[in-house]
Amino acid sequence: MRLDASALPLLRELGDLKRIRSAERDGSIAERLFMRGWAALTAGDPPVSVMRRIVAAALAAARLGDLDRATLADLGLSDAEALAVLERGFDEVTVRLEPALALELREALADGAPPAGPVPHFAVQQAGQPRAGVTCPGRPRLLLQPPENHAEHCLMVAVYGVLAAPGYGADATEVFLAGMAHHFHNAAMPDAGFTGEVLLGDLLDRVIVQARERAMAMLDPAVAAPVRAALAPIGGDATPAARAFHAADVIDRVLEIEQHLRAASATMDTVLHTYELVHAGPVKTFHDRVLAEVGLL
Repeated sequence: MRLDASALPLLRELGDLKRIRSAERDGSIAERLFMRGWAALTAGDPPVSVMRRIVAAALAAARLGDLDRATLADLGLSDAEALAVLERGFDEVTVRLEPALALELREALADGAPPAGPVPHFAVQQAGQPRAGVTCPGRPRLLLQPPENHAEHCLMVAVYGVLAAPGYGADATEVFLAGMAHHFHNAAMPDAGFTGEVLLGDLLDRVIVQARERAMAMLDPAVAAPVRAALAPIGGDATPAARAFHAADVIDRVLEIEQHLRAASATMDTVLHTYELVHAGPVKTFHDRVLAEVGLL
């Protein structure tokens, strides 16, 4: 998938997984997929399988939200019916994906997202660690409410990175692991943003390494090894995987801010007419008359 202007609608839709929540489920869809990804990785599931199942679930959720396979089955659909619904949602948003990757991910829908399970403590910390917002040395920060957390950001970078990988000639699993792990240090290190990095100065690297190693120590060595290998090149952009990762990271950082600005600048004309808040139905004429009478139409 080329990361050009034609990709932005899908990337925006996926980014909203940070904000979709449901009754009796803790956290956003993005946060829960992050947790499930780490539960599967630390249980010893092959990283390529975890990548496929998590990214496929995210793509289906772009349109279906929390109407996932388990929920649909609980509501009485057969396994085949539930899968058909997921495939329809998946197909609606994946028309621009590289065909081989789209087929690989679509086939993973049958397996569903990995089940919830025990996660390393750093994943819990990242889910509780807010991102800094917009910071700049010498200026007060711009706080965004509600803030995203580091689990949500890492999940979205992992997903975007997989979608971008073919365009950079990168290995999708390597990019996925880099995205999932690149903020290990913010498990223990509260996020003070660019301002905090500048104020730490030449102490920054030492603090980040110390914090990252605390998280890494929570992983079995067999799991930590591919994670370390995926993180190794992202200090620069010399490799295809590093470039796919950094493209995903910077897009998610900017789209997160754009989402707040876009929501704040929406007009009632957009909401009522483009999005059809009061949509067609047997009482639409009455609804429109009521809104006109009170001055809202």
